[in-house]
Amino acid sequence: MRVSERFPRETGRDYALRMLKENIINLELAPGSAISENELSAELGLSRTPVREALIELAKVKIVEIQPQKKSMVSFIDYDMVEESRFMRNHLECAVAELACAMATAEDIERLSENVKLQNYYLESGSTEQLMRLDDEFHQMLFEITQKTQVLAMIRNFSIHFDRVRRMALDSVKDLKIVQDHAGITLAIRENRPEEVKVLMEKHLSRYKVDAAAVRSKYPQYFA
Repeated sequence: MRVSERFPRETGRDYALRMLKENIINLELAPGSAISENELSAELGLSRTPVREALIELAKVKIVEIQPQKKSMVSFIDYDMVEESRFMRNHLECAVAELACAMATAEDIERLSENVKLQNYYLESGSTEQLMRLDDEFHQMLFEITQKTQVLAMIRNFSIHFDRVRRMALDSVKDLKIVQDHAGITLAIRENRPEEVKVLMEKHLSRYKVDAAAVRSKYPQYFA
């Protein structure tokens, strides 16, 4: 498991939750992996209580299976859960993208454009980790532009079902369209075309269906 530094004023529970989510999405904790409270506590330098609280939080959205008296386990991928996660993101992010057309400043649009340029660079260099980070930042910027950051915080736990399939697609799909999608969304926001940006966002968030065969072919062991 990869462990990064704890943020200032970050609670033990939030730190444990962040580390678990990052490692599950990045497949450091792959589907089917066993999770030990004791081992996690030692790796993170925490007591068992915040680790247990983080695991309970992830169990609520079915990304972790807690087995009493045994090690917990990272859930295998269930495309029904992925679709529920996409459904939630689709409705909220389409609305946010439409709002961004009216609310984005010239500075906001420049930030989005710079992000897309960096995505292109990392797409060409094959750095999936950086591409995933920039993808997340792009979507986060839309919530920041529209002053809906608490909505983003609310959906992040359940979104993990969708996010780890996104991460797998970066390694599996030869003709990735995500940067092209983000460029189109940015242009539609720049030109204040809310109906078009909604269509583009819906298409973007539905790409996992097109990518499913490639993902399953590379990672058959990760599916329920």
